[in-house]
Amino acid sequence: MHEVMRELVSAIGDGQRTGLVTVVSTFKSAPRPPGASMAVTRDGEAVGSVSGGCIEGAVYELAQEVMDGRPPVLQRYGVSDDDAFAVGLTCGGIIDVFVEAVDAASFPSLPDLASSVESSDPVAVATVVRGPGTVGAHLVIWPDRVAGTLGGQRLDDAVTDDARGMLEQGMTGIRRYGADGERRLDELEVFVQSFAPRPRMLVFGAIDFAAALVRIGRFLGYHVTVCDARPVFATPRRFPDADDVVVQWPHDYLAATEVDPRTVICVLTHDPKFDVPLLEAAVRTPAAYIGVMGSRRTHDDRVSRLRERGLGDDELSRLSSPLGLDIGARTPEETAVSIAAEIIAARWGASGQRLSDTTGPIHREPLAADVR
Repeated sequence: MHEVMRELVSAIGDGQRTGLVTVVSTFKSAPRPPGASMAVTRDGEAVGSVSGGCIEGAVYELAQEVMDGRPPVLQRYGVSDDDAFAVGLTCGGIIDVFVEAVDAASFPSLPDLASSVESSDPVAVATVVRGPGTVGAHLVIWPDRVAGTLGGQRLDDAVTDDARGMLEQGMTGIRRYGADGERRLDELEVFVQSFAPRPRMLVFGAIDFAAALVRIGRFLGYHVTVCDARPVFATPRRFPDADDVVVQWPHDYLAATEVDPRTVICVLTHDPKFDVPLLEAAVRTPAAYIGVMGSRRTHDDRVSRLRERGLGDDELSRLSSPLGLDIGARTPEETAVSIAAEIIAARWGASGQRLSDTTGPIHREPLAADVR
């Protein structure tokens, strides 16, 4: 999305129109989530993706038509498995996309939106995608202000209230209202896309395995912090891909750090003097994942020490230890892939099995509010 935003802002600065295609809802095995987007420039270049290649050709043509004057359109692809092949949606999923033309007149607050997204400030954008309102109208919502309008003050107020709640949880999706914002009606559809700060990955233990995990965590979109009490190991030079490198006792740092339900905690120190007070604090946070490195024997020792400090079965069950999935990892890089795979599986409630050994949908709904 960052790349698409930059393309849109650049085009507006040059006085040009750009076609914007956004996934607003999906069903079954759709390959990209709501919020995925693609920009089509006047020069014919496509930036971004809405389906990983499945329907790009079809929406590319629609975007060109909209840039040439066709009104914004909400289009569904892959209504059934049979006609999915007509547009190349071979996975058999269903994708609703909204196609619009963006320029300085239609979306004057886009540069401010893009600036907030680039700086990881929380912001949401609401767009009327179907109904009796002004289709294609935009309202940009920050925690403390708004810009633009969806066509009426009462509608703006209702959507602003809902969008701020969605932004708080990092949620993206369709909301339905009456023409004047009545929540009991549903003839008008508004797509709300949340841009919340990146989720956090806290890596405790400045070891060689941590360096590989930092790289893959950054690749997955996390804001990654490395923390270790030993200044000789916890240096920016050893962890150039980390957003932050902190020299502090791990449990002290965690106590002073905000942890939310999207945060993942990876403990690689495997030393009781660090692990035990850190894990005692970690299991009492709402973190999405707490992984701990070490052998099974080390884990059993940790559990005994934590029980002595008053932790019960429910709290101890939150620990993934030894951390990672069983893929035969040996090197730091392989181990990082194993850990990342477990984090992803936990996020989506997946089994971690080979897909060829499973049945049912490949793509799953998230277990908790997710940042798209």
